[in-house]
Amino acid sequence: MSDPGNRMENAAEKVGGKAKEAMGKMTDDEQKIAEGKAQQSKAEIKDAGEDVKDAAKNVKDAFKK
Repeated sequence: MSDPGNRMENAAEKVGGKAKEAMGKMTDDEQKIAEGKAQQSKAEIKDAGEDVKDAAKNVKDAFKK
């Protein structure tokens, strides 16, 4: 399984991005909204990478049997 620390960092980055996006919406700051969405997307891409690592390990383990 992938490193739980990476998953936690990604979750924290998503939360930070959501907060930044919300702050941008409250202050009508398009730049902050875009930055928040980008931060969330970056974290989601990292999560997808962790999923790929997990899948590759599962395939590798299946061939060991």
